[in-house]
Amino acid sequence: MSSINWQMKQTIDKNILLIAPQPFFQWRGTPIRVNVNLQALTKLEYSVDLLTLPIGEKLEPEGVNIIRVANPFRIKQIPIGPSLYKFFFDFFILFKGFQLIRIKKYLIVHGVEDAGTIAVILSRFSDSKAIFEKHSDPVSHRKGFIKNVLLGVYAYVEKLTVKYAQAVICTGPGLTKQVKQMGNSTPVFNISDIPSSHKQPSDDQVMKVRHELQLRKDEVLISFVGSFTPYQGIDLLMDTIHEVLKSSPIARFVLIGGKADEINKWKEVFRQQGILKAINFTGMVAPDEVPIILSASDILISPRTSGANTPLKLLDYLKAGRPIVATNAEANRLILNDDMAIITDPNPVSMASAIISLINDPGRRTAMGKKGKELYETKYNFRIFVEQLRECYQCVLNPEAMSDHYTRP
Repeated sequence: MSSINWQMKQTIDKNILLIAPQPFFQWRGTPIRVNVNLQALTKLEYSVDLLTLPIGEKLEPEGVNIIRVANPFRIKQIPIGPSLYKFFFDFFILFKGFQLIRIKKYLIVHGVEDAGTIAVILSRFSDSKAIFEKHSDPVSHRKGFIKNVLLGVYAYVEKLTVKYAQAVICTGPGLTKQVKQMGNSTPVFNISDIPSSHKQPSDDQVMKVRHELQLRKDEVLISFVGSFTPYQGIDLLMDTIHEVLKSSPIARFVLIGGKADEINKWKEVFRQQGILKAINFTGMVAPDEVPIILSASDILISPRTSGANTPLKLLDYLKAGRPIVATNAEANRLILNDDMAIITDPNPVSMASAIISLINDPGRRTAMGKKGKELYETKYNFRIFVEQLRECYQCVLNPEAMSDHYTRP
């Protein structure tokens, strides 16, 4: 038995403080990843306290103690990415974190995104180790002068967080590269996202949903999953839909995600264009229901236009075993290749051309979907995620074992 395994078996209190300054739970990338972290940590037999926002659906993973900060101003939503709302809640989280470390001993304080800085601060006032988990590229959120100023401050603080953390976890190779380019000696672990749900839909579920979505049996279902935010390429997607429907009467689009006001806005646009009847807006869907819709689809789309982090939707797409049309952006290229996806220029004509080519070629759709499924089964699943997280934690708790698991940049 290795020294680290012996050490962990002899530890009575394997307490972890996981800090996630995002709504929990909410149907989007970071909260979904946080939920996977919780499942993996409890499987590794850690006792986990989740310190998070007072916003989101009531989801209580087994074996996890959820601690929510106060919400004196009754804020119900916060935007994706850094914001003044986030900074406001970060102060509450930091204060609550100090209370927690005074009454409980934690092996590791694990901070997600801007909570990485909080994790480092708390570790300095306790015997804990700090892990910073990076999910996003701040550049992908740029929009407006004030937000850009906040992002500049955030980028500077992020560099300091990387420097003083005991380890950094990145969710994809693009983010890992960014962290290593900062020039610090902090160990960096690339632990890729996995699909948002472990559920495998039955054939009956898939056929039922497909029947509900189609108006005619010959329609080809083309689906998108994600928030309706600029960095998702939502404007490009909507223009592409219009372009496809001009020449393909059997195309039907299924848009999974979006808030009520965003959906109403685009419905009105499509109504004026006379194509609304060919588009299904599902709104927010529970993660365990997404695999059913994707498996009922024929083609899946990723119109991402910026960012260096792998879109979580791509892992769901691969698991569904369906062909993908994606923009030639770094975020998409990180895991996709020509075997399972058509990579196009980020303009409506190119994307529409790729989609129409797949509409007209069912055999190619089947072959590409099979390749994507194989990639999911060999690289992006929960078992591999758990082992990679175990390795990171072992190396943080026993730095002497670092050379056996990791080569510093």
